[in-house]
Amino acid sequence: MSRRPRASTQGRVRRRETHAVAPKVGRAPREGAVTTATATPATRRPRRWLTLTKVVLGVVLTVSTFYVGTQWLLHQSYFRVQHVHLTGEVHETSAQILSTTHLDVHPTMVGLNAGVLQRELAVYPWIGSISLVKRWPNSVDLSLHEVAAVAVAFDARHTLQYVSATGRDLGPAPLNANLPTLATATKGVAPVAWPYQGIESAAALVASQLPAAFAAQVSQVLVDAQGNVTLQLTTPIKFYLGPATNLHDKFVAVASAIRHATFAAGDVVDVTTPTELSVTGP
Repeated sequence: MSRRPRASTQGRVRRRETHAVAPKVGRAPREGAVTTATATPATRRPRRWLTLTKVVLGVVLTVSTFYVGTQWLLHQSYFRVQHVHLTGEVHETSAQILSTTHLDVHPTMVGLNAGVLQRELAVYPWIGSISLVKRWPNSVDLSLHEVAAVAVAFDARHTLQYVSATGRDLGPAPLNANLPTLATATKGVAPVAWPYQGIESAAALVASQLPAAFAAQVSQVLVDAQGNVTLQLTTPIKFYLGPATNLHDKFVAVASAIRHATFAAGDVVDVTTPTELSVTGP
């Protein structure tokens, strides 16, 4: 009895192994068909933020590394002050200047600051201002600009001191200094260690602006508690200027009076109004 061979099941299995086909556009997928997932805006947004975060972190890390590396390099000995070209030191020695500014201990070039050096050098009354020029990698030019002495004055210990245009005590002066002497009027001025600051600095201001026409004839510049100034000449004649204002016109009136008028010893000439002089006898 003949039997027909049974059909192999392998063919049927192979025929059932079909690939999923995406449905055509406009048609609903058949039941049981497998569809591929597509990215939506909701799924793309976290990926963008992740990428942006990575970029930002990379930039921050790069900048931080560069900054730290640069600071490390600038603090090496090659970029520390090795040479100082100092000019303008008249009343102070170069050793004093270098020690006060700490330039003798080789500070970093990047840390040098003209404002800080100016404050450190304020202990020296003659130094008015400074100029700082950095010459990389390790040299600096430091220029000192001193103030000028415009008068002299006695301090509380009766020691003669140089005085600047702002009334600052600049230090000891010889008794034969060829400058006018500042003095305060006896009335209304309290005895203090150094009275030529504040209102009394008007005396120093006037002394700094005395014209060459008669500056050599002024022996004293007197100031009272209200800031009124009087010039004591060597003749002896006094010129009362009043407040230290309108000095140019007042000086012109003083020069004209000295040249053309005749005064008696002890006269006081009031030039507070330059066009109307008045004379008071001794």
